[in-house]
Amino acid sequence: MVKNRKPIIAGNWKMYKTATEAVAFVRNLELSVAGMDDVEVVVCPPFNALVPVVEALRGSRIAVGAQNVHWEDQGAFTGEISPGMLKDAGCRYVIIGHSERRQFFGETDVNVNRKVKAVLQHGLTPVMCVGELIEERESGITEKVVRAQTEAGLAGLTAGQVAGMVIAYEPVWAIGTGKTASDADAQQVIGYIRGLVNQLFGGEVAAQVCIQYGGSVKPQNTASLMAQPDIDGALVGGASLDVESFTGIIKAAAGN
Repeated sequence: MVKNRKPIIAGNWKMYKTATEAVAFVRNLELSVAGMDDVEVVVCPPFNALVPVVEALRGSRIAVGAQNVHWEDQGAFTGEISPGMLKDAGCRYVIIGHSERRQFFGETDVNVNRKVKAVLQHGLTPVMCVGELIEERESGITEKVVRAQTEAGLAGLTAGQVAGMVIAYEPVWAIGTGKTASDADAQQVIGYIRGLVNQLFGGEVAAQVCIQYGGSVKPQNTASLMAQPDIDGALVGGASLDVESFTGIIKAAAGN
């Protein structure tokens, strides 16, 4: 079956790049990916670089996303940022529930769900991350873990909301380690997630929802990952910090 979902390649820059470096990067990236309209390209800089990056990309097909968000519209939450602030800054996507947020900052499935709902209410697209630890994979409970995270994250959403969002499967043991899930392993879990969406929201929604793979994605392994029937793009970490490597991933996803 031919996939009709447009692949989304998103770069999660984490805590890298000043605003000046970020602007220089996206100007070079825009030239490098010109004409590659078959792929949705997203960059997710740190908060301080969001506005200048949006300005630098005005009129470009490259979208901008944020790496985190709070679920409240406003309030006494020192150090946090609201969905409305991100929308006002020009963001279109928001990464939610990344394993580093879960591991280092106590992100829970309940809070992931709150953030997904808040982002959707403001017309932004959530990129909801799920994935298992190495000990969970070795214990054979990958599907159990991914199911619990996915069900909790999507709780209370409408079919239409789920159809328009992004789910990113990121096995925690593959993030920043150089280890990548095999094409077959990534497809198996992502196919399982799509089947779970089918159970919860129906076949039409399952056919529309974009499900990415993340975890040591590189230009060399992108094409084979994207060739899998249920993998619709990639959430890229370290390789998105270099224009040449990120462009190579985008080209591979576009079939170039």
